[in-house]
Amino acid sequence: MAKGFYISKTVGVVGIMVGAAAVATIITLSVLYSQEKAKNNEVKPTEGTTMTTTTTTAAPTTAPSNEAWDSYRLPDTLLPDTYDVTLWPRLKPDNRGIYIFTGNSSVVFKCMKETDMILIHSNKLNLTTAPTLTALGSTPAPTIKTHWMQVTTQYLVIQLNDNLKVGESYELFTEFLGELADDLSGFYRSVYQEDGQEKVVATSQMHPTYARKTFPCFDEPAMKAVFHITVLHERGTVALSNGIEIETVNTTVDGTAVTITRFEPTPRMSSYLLALVVSDFMNVQSMQNTLIRIWARRKAVTDGHCAYALNLTGPILQFFEDYYKVPYPLSKSDQIALPDFYFGAMENWGLVTYRETYLFYDPLISSNANKKKTATLIAHELAHMWFGNLVTLKWWNEVWLNEGFATYVSYLGADYAEPTWHLKDLIILDDVHKVFAVDALASSRPLSSKEEDITRPEQISEVFDTISYSKVREQQHSFLILGGVRFLIHVKLMLCGHFQAVHTNGTVLLPMTVGEIMDRWVLQMGFPVVTINTATGQLSQKHFLLDPESVVDVPSQFEWFWNKVKLHVLQAVPDINRAQIVDDAFNLARAKMIPISLALNTTKFLSQEMAYLPWQSALNNLDYFYLMFDQTDIYESMQAYLRKQITPLFEHFRNITTDWTEVPDGHTDQYNQVNAIRVACSTGVDGCQNLTAEWFTQWMQHPEQNPIHPNLRSTVYCSAVAAGGAKEWDFAWEMLQTASIASEADKLMSALACTKDTGLLERYLTFTLDPMKIRKQDATSVIVQIAGNVEGRSLAWNFTTLNWRYIFTE
Repeated sequence: MAKGFYISKTVGVVGIMVGAAAVATIITLSVLYSQEKAKNNEVKPTEGTTMTTTTTTAAPTTAPSNEAWDSYRLPDTLLPDTYDVTLWPRLKPDNRGIYIFTGNSSVVFKCMKETDMILIHSNKLNLTTAPTLTALGSTPAPTIKTHWMQVTTQYLVIQLNDNLKVGESYELFTEFLGELADDLSGFYRSVYQEDGQEKVVATSQMHPTYARKTFPCFDEPAMKAVFHITVLHERGTVALSNGIEIETVNTTVDGTAVTITRFEPTPRMSSYLLALVVSDFMNVQSMQNTLIRIWARRKAVTDGHCAYALNLTGPILQFFEDYYKVPYPLSKSDQIALPDFYFGAMENWGLVTYRETYLFYDPLISSNANKKKTATLIAHELAHMWFGNLVTLKWWNEVWLNEGFATYVSYLGADYAEPTWHLKDLIILDDVHKVFAVDALASSRPLSSKEEDITRPEQISEVFDTISYSKVREQQHSFLILGGVRFLIHVKLMLCGHFQAVHTNGTVLLPMTVGEIMDRWVLQMGFPVVTINTATGQLSQKHFLLDPESVVDVPSQFEWFWNKVKLHVLQAVPDINRAQIVDDAFNLARAKMIPISLALNTTKFLSQEMAYLPWQSALNNLDYFYLMFDQTDIYESMQAYLRKQITPLFEHFRNITTDWTEVPDGHTDQYNQVNAIRVACSTGVDGCQNLTAEWFTQWMQHPEQNPIHPNLRSTVYCSAVAAGGAKEWDFAWEMLQTASIASEADKLMSALACTKDTGLLERYLTFTLDPMKIRKQDATSVIVQIAGNVEGRSLAWNFTTLNWRYIFTE
C-alpha cells in the first residue's frame, strides 16, 4: 500500500466468521470492481498511476527551414579532437548580486566535408571577445565573416569568407561569461550551511545537453574528444575534474588571489561526461589498483558518512574489471556527494556525482533500504565507466544501451560486494514488475527510436524513463538463459572494439541470430501474453495491454520470440515465483483476461505467508484497488480483509523480534518487518498505532535520542504524523531542519506529507516554492508525496496548476 493510507476505523468481526468474511469480501470486491470499472469507463478518466512519456513533435507554424543552424543535429562536416578549457567560477556574487563564471576554450577540430560555416553548441553564454580561427596546417584559415547565437537550437554560428578544407585541422578560440545559477544544470551553484556559515559549491551536470551551457562545444555523444581542463578557484578551496590533478599553483589574477589547478587530460570521451567541482570539501581515500576518493562536506566526512561508500567501491571496481576483462581506464576514481543535485547520480568519467542521500550511510541513522540503494547505485555508476563511457551510444535514441545494461549489472556488482543480501532476487520486484506495468500501456514505446524522432533537448530527456532503465533487465534475464556465458562474451568483445565480431562469429550458437532475437524486443513496444492450451499443448500469443480497449498508435510489426522449454510440475513454489503468480494474476485481471476474483484469490494465502517477495508483490498490486476505492463504500471492506491478512505477519515479527526489541536477521526479512508495521497500522490492527505513537512520543520527549530503529523510521514517522496533529507535524519539521544526514531528511520530508490535516498540507505545498525551506531538488518529490495522500490529492493538483510556470521554469 502507498504511504498516506493511515486510517483506523474499527470494524467488528466475529471470530468464527472471519474465514467466511474473507471469502465474501473477495466476492464483493470482484463485483464492485467490475461495477466501478464500468462507471469509470463511462467518463473515460486517465487510468493507472504509472505513466510513461511518448515523444511528440509540435506541428510547425512556419515552413521548415533548410538552414543548418535551424536543425537540432550537428552536420557531419567537423569532428572535434581536443579541447583546452579554462574556467573560473566566482563563489561570491558580483555587485549585481549575481554569481558568474568566466572562461575560455580552444577546440581543435578536423574538417570532414568542405563547408564555410562552423556550428558549435552554446547556450546561455555571452562571448566577451570575438571568436578567432587558426589553421594548424599549411593552408591559412578562412577569415570570419560574421557570428551570432542561434538561441532556439543552442548554437554559436560562425560564417566564414571561404571554405574549410577537407582533412585540415583548425583551432577555434572563444572567451565567454556565464551565470553560475542554482538551476542544477551545466556549471551551477549549490549552497549549504555548515557551522552556522553559508558555503557555496560550484559543480556541474553536463548530461545530457548541458556541457554547451559551460563552454562552446560539439555537444553530441558521438563527438568524442580529449579534454584538457584548467580551473581557477579561491584560495582554500579544492578543484576536481575527471582527471587527477597534475599541477596546483597559487597566484594572483586581476588583483584576486587564486589557485590554478590543471588536470590530467581525459581519455577520448563525450562532452556529457565532463565534470567540474570547486568546494572546500574533504575526502576519505584508499589506494588499491586505483586511487579511490570519496568527497563530501567536511562534517559528513568526519562523522563517517563516507566510509561505507569507500569500502564498497574497491570490491565493485575489481568485480567489473574481472567481469569485463578490461582494466579500469583512469588513474583515479572520485565520487562526490553534493547538497543540490537533480538526479540520483551521474557517471562522469572519473568524478561521479551523487545526491547526498544516495552516497552517505550511517549505521545509526540509515536503514537497510538506504544501504541497499547506496550499494546498487554505486555499482550502477561504476558499471558505466566501461559500458557507457568507454563504449558509448552514437545518439540518444539508444539510451537503453547505456542505462539498461548498467542497471542490470549494478545488481551483479552490488551482489558481489554484499553476497548475503541475495540482491539478484529483488530484480523481479524492483524492475521487471515495474516495467511490465508501464510497458503494458498503449502509451508505451519501443526501446529504440528513430534518430530523427529524438532531436530536441526535451525529447532527449524524455527517453530516460522506466523503459530505458528497466526493460533491458527483463530481456537480459531471458537472453542470459538463451546464451548463458555467451552473453558475457558478447559484452567483452564489444568493449574490446570488436562489436562486428559479435554479429558475424558463427561459433555463438543461438536458436536465431542476435539481431532476429533482439529486434523483437528492441524495435517494438510491449510484451506478449502467452496462452497454453493444456489439452493440446498449443501455444498462442498476443500483445498484452492492461486496458484491452486502448488503441496502440504504432502496432507491432512482428511477433516476439520465445525459447521453448519443458514445463515441470514444481513440488514447492519458490518465493520469487509466488510473487510472479500474484503479479501475473492481477495484471491479467486488469486486462479482463481472467476474473478479478481469481486475482484476489491469490492473496488468500497471505495470512500464512511470511516471505517478503510475495507480500510486496501483493501490496504493489493492491495499491491499484486502494487508488480506485479509497473514497468509496468498498474501502472499509478492503481494510477489514487486509487487516485480517496482515495480522499474522505483524504477530510473527513481534515474536521473532522479542516485542520489537531486536532486528530480523535476513535482509528481506527486515524489509518485510516494515511492511508488517506499515500495513498493520494503516488497516487498524490492534496495538499498531499505539506502538508507533509511543515510539514517536518518546522521541518528542527526548529529541537528542531517537529510539526508533532506522529500518522502521519511514513507516513510524508517517504513521505518527498521520494519526497526530499539528504538534507531531511541527516536531517532524523541526527535526528535518536539524537532520544530520540526507537519508534521514528524506524520511522526515515523506512523513510530513502523511498528515490528514489539509491546512498543514497546504502549508507544506507552499514550502516547495521556497528553496530555503525545501531544496529545488526535493520540491517535486514533496508535491508527489502529498498527491499520494488521499487528503492532499486535490490540493496538490490545484497547487501544481496554479504554480505550473514557476515549477516548470525554476
